[in-house]
Amino acid sequence: MQIPSDKTSKMLLVNTEEELFNMIVDAKHPFRKINEIVDFGALVEPMRACYSTLGDKGIDVERGIKALLIQFWENYSDREMEKTIKENLGVKWFCGFGLTEQAPDHSYFSKLRKRIGTKRTADLFKKTNDILEEKGLFGNVFAFIDASSIITKSALWDERDKAVEDGEKKLNNSNVAKYAADDEERWGAKSKNKIWFGYKRHKSVDMRHGLVSKVAVTPANVPDFKMAENVCPKQGAVLMDKGYDVKKIETLLKSKGVHVATINKDNNPNKNRDLDCWRTSIRMPFESSFSKLEKKARYRSLVKTLYQCFMEAIVHNLKKATRLLFKEPVFAVA
Repeated sequence: MQIPSDKTSKMLLVNTEEELFNMIVDAKHPFRKINEIVDFGALVEPMRACYSTLGDKGIDVERGIKALLIQFWENYSDREMEKTIKENLGVKWFCGFGLTEQAPDHSYFSKLRKRIGTKRTADLFKKTNDILEEKGLFGNVFAFIDASSIITKSALWDERDKAVEDGEKKLNNSNVAKYAADDEERWGAKSKNKIWFGYKRHKSVDMRHGLVSKVAVTPANVPDFKMAENVCPKQGAVLMDKGYDVKKIETLLKSKGVHVATINKDNNPNKNRDLDCWRTSIRMPFESSFSKLEKKARYRSLVKTLYQCFMEAIVHNLKKATRLLFKEPVFAVA
């Protein structure tokens, strides 16, 4: 991390690590804002049960969770995360490491992910959203449900050749589990020209500020509408595209007490083009919350990919919160 030249001379007068960190990590730094929004000590307290109180004291889980958060914030690999903690004073301060304290080895992060698991990460996502809801960032009036692709591998030539050697005519969703490294992956398609191999991310976005409220992951061949119930909010109006225009789903969601505002298919006799045009216009600004998320899977298996999606959703929501809750005042110029 480069230190501005006007601060270099002042560093000679610094007596403590805290003073140095306060000088380098600006008061408006996003990491300081996150610390003001979230009480990480209380947030990660349930995860301390993952560790034994016996034996040598290791890295505190709060430090580890903060490091995983930064990993997804900046899209770092495990090795890049190790290097960043060593060299970036802002990250070192946020994660709670001293100036001369040794950074964790890159293998620590994979062990931590395995230890906390996806279920605890889901709880972390929910509790983070509870904090943001208390601060008024969730409206719970309009929600937008959609699905997007998560690609695990762009080509499967070796797998196809192996299938042909075994007497298969071709490699498809009925036999790919026998040949793929991850037997839960499948081919999915949004159209004739948009086909991918991997998983599908389903999520609900609150339309007050575009925060992610619910997340689910399935193999890529699962139709969007089949997961509508899993990511449906508890109240308000739910906007969905034509892929969700299924009578059974509409009836099911209405029984949960929400207003269904699906864009109807062209062959639906009840289609109202003007109404659908309006629904499209109000959901359009929130479609970017899907397009900006990572399109590639970082790990193998459905449960690990779900972990990835939870962490990405937490980071997405916190990035928005730092902008919404710490707006800079605007001064008029005479």
